[in-house]
Amino acid sequence: MTTRPGPLSGCTIAVTAHRRAEDLIASFERRGAKILHAPTLQIVPVADDHALIEATRRVIANPPDDVVVTTAVGFRGWVEAADTAGLAADLLSTLEQSRLLARGPKARGAIRAAGLVEHWSARSETTAEVVDWLRDQGVSGRKIVVQLHGLSDPALQDALRTAGASVRGLEVYRWGPAPDPGAVDKLISQVCSGAVDAVVHTSAPGAQALLDAAALNGQYDALVSSLRTGRVLNACVGPVTAGPFEALGLEPLVPDRFRLGALIRIVTDRLTDDNARSIETAFGQLVIRGGAAVLDGVVLPLGPGPRAVLAALVAAGGDVVSRPALLAVLPGAEDVHAVEVTVNRLRTAVGKPELVRTVVRRGYRLAVEPAAVPS
Repeated sequence: MTTRPGPLSGCTIAVTAHRRAEDLIASFERRGAKILHAPTLQIVPVADDHALIEATRRVIANPPDDVVVTTAVGFRGWVEAADTAGLAADLLSTLEQSRLLARGPKARGAIRAAGLVEHWSARSETTAEVVDWLRDQGVSGRKIVVQLHGLSDPALQDALRTAGASVRGLEVYRWGPAPDPGAVDKLISQVCSGAVDAVVHTSAPGAQALLDAAALNGQYDALVSSLRTGRVLNACVGPVTAGPFEALGLEPLVPDRFRLGALIRIVTDRLTDDNARSIETAFGQLVIRGGAAVLDGVVLPLGPGPRAVLAALVAAGGDVVSRPALLAVLPGAEDVHAVEVTVNRLRTAVGKPELVRTVVRRGYRLAVEPAAVPS
């Protein structure tokens, strides 16, 4: 079986996002990646929620001086909910008289799409910067509405209250449980086993939910270890999303621009052949991926055993690897006979039996080019 060549051919990428996951998945698939999609949370809109409508009525009746818009999806949802209740015109008229403060470009875009103009936008795309700006301007006696998002920090609202402001939080959507907890558990197992090349996150609540799910199914330590060692690339769309991992001392990959396009590009760059474990063999370049290998541009799906053996041979750079050493990397194997069976399976899967050569009474080695050095 072969896959159309692409910069991510042979890669398996785990996607934890619920919202806009289709865009992310399609972009990675166009680059040749195989996707493991398991949303760790799902957004539950509250457009029909009585509490949201009542909160909107209170905003209209008691107009705020400042409105903090934290997410584009939340602001759009608020306007749509108001429209459903026949309150859109009144809400927009009220907001037009307020200072609209955007957490970043996406929130700013949603404000403008509603026919409004933001007063100020945070460059760091964090609510903390908005709060700092407000405090610097002076908020004593001002009425502030904060459109909440998944992991809104109550301490930030408290900081405004301490500075003398009256603060109201407005919840437009909520995070619900994973639509398929079993798929999340499978994703975690794949990450822990090294069968995944990268795991990609687009929200802080989703990232935290992955850690929480791993704790519940007993794989927390293994997951954190996999992410800490860099065996699996852990990528986040921005610093807010990276927060749950950074709190553990982990250092996720974060693009300079906090956008899906930038996230896709930086993950692709890190997973290209130049950055993967590879070696020049007598049959072309061999690249090791999470659940596959790529030999001379052809994707070769491999099971855990054959992949583990091949990875050990690549790491040896053409030197002989003993049967006991290969036995040590085989999951669940008990004797050297399992090594011989796995090597035969590997040769069949690769389609080039001569790639893995037997060295009598010593073990196995790759047929490499004379000057080959693993990268």
